Amino acid sequence: MSESLSLTGIGPPSDTKDQKSKSYAVNVQQETMSLNANGSPPYDPHAHRILEHPTTNSETLIHLLKGSLGTGILAMPKAFYNSGLLVGTVGTILIGFLCTYCLHVLVRSQYLLCKKHRVPILSYPDSMKYALQDGPAFLKFGVPLSAIIVDGFLIVYQLGICCVYIMFIGTSIKQVLEIHIEPMNERYYMLMMLIPLVAINLIRNLKVLAPFSQGANIITFVGLAIVLWYIFVDLPPISSRTLIGEPRNYTLFVGTTLFALEAVGVVLALENNMKTPASFGGTTGVLNIGMTIITIMYVGMGFFGYVKYGEIVEGSVTLNLPNGDILSQAVKLIFAVAIFITYALQAYVPVEIIWNTYMKKRVQNWDKTTMEYLLRISVVLVTFLLAVAIPLLDLFISLFGALCLSVLGIGFPALIEICVLWPERNFGRFNYIFIKDIILIIIGILALVLGTYISLQDIARKL
Repeated sequence: MSESLSLTGIGPPSDTKDQKSKSYAVNVQQETMSLNANGSPPYDPHAHRILEHPTTNSETLIHLLKGSLGTGILAMPKAFYNSGLLVGTVGTILIGFLCTYCLHVLVRSQYLLCKKHRVPILSYPDSMKYALQDGPAFLKFGVPLSAIIVDGFLIVYQLGICCVYIMFIGTSIKQVLEIHIEPMNERYYMLMMLIPLVAINLIRNLKVLAPFSQGANIITFVGLAIVLWYIFVDLPPISSRTLIGEPRNYTLFVGTTLFALEAVGVVLALENNMKTPASFGGTTGVLNIGMTIITIMYVGMGFFGYVKYGEIVEGSVTLNLPNGDILSQAVKLIFAVAIFITYALQAYVPVEIIWNTYMKKRVQNWDKTTMEYLLRISVVLVTFLLAVAIPLLDLFISLFGALCLSVLGIGFPALIEICVLWPERNFGRFNYIFIKDIILIIIGILALVLGTYISLQDIARKL
């Protein structure tokens, strides 16, 4: 990763670069002056962050892009199958804009909360708790449970990702091996991966996985390049595909696209670890540039992947590659290995939340190391059993996108902003911020209810 940048607007703020990002930081500081009206000196959370290895703007952008290249982008052709080419293109752009805007809202609200409470960083659950404390009186009943609810959605989402990864690995290995051996159900291949998944999840130190993670990133880029080559060879005419899909399937499209695009946990972690966090927001900040590139990539993969494979497109476009080609078999194995390594990183999140927040202080009379290992094994077993019970890759992606990310990525950020601005009623002219946030909350609830219902209904039909 390069320490310097040649792209305008991404590098650290200077007299000639990223003026809009500096303006963003100034605006945020002006918004929070009222929070320090008690006479105490202004507190800048960014200045009080003590980071062992802060990332530059270029490194943050690269991490953001790398975090988007997983099963989500491979599922976009199936999402376009559910929406149609026209609805899929417009819808992905709109969802990308919505996700990016809500991430701005969340980051800005967290900054205001940190400034008020004079702390450098707040986690997502703590942000919700402190926000509700400042919010309307009728919401204060939720303060004691707010952090648990946010943690719950984060845990369920991460476990959902792990389920999707197990399905992806099992199905990919099945397609590679079944041309050489007697065909078997993909569940048997998932079972073969159980012991290796338990083993890799028992690694407690992420530094041990770092070299393998870097290798996984490299082979993922190589795999994506090969997938695109297969897609563009003998590409059918665009007119051969549906422009507007069946309206009932739009919720599946929304769920899949949210799963692919929304990375609220990753974004917050990246912003918290930046050397110049003021450069994260703004019109030409790291977040906007990164999400613009990601959205374009996802539109391209979804559009042309659906044009290529049409009605037969699978939950992951890699599963549509010809089984007889050595190159396509190599791609499937490449992604299977990369996702296997990434599984440990995704499982690390729920383990850390459950262990550090809820279990560690309650197992005083037990050997803590043993208990943590049992928790890690339990996480693998839960995700394995779910994947084996319901091996429907595309519907699982849509389900967890609708169930969790509609709330974590849309509804909760809007609710937090309302609560943060509530004491001063600083909602702008005609209370447009309040009205806008109410609309976002309604959108999040609709995506949650309709997306979850349709996904569960389709899962029940296919079982």
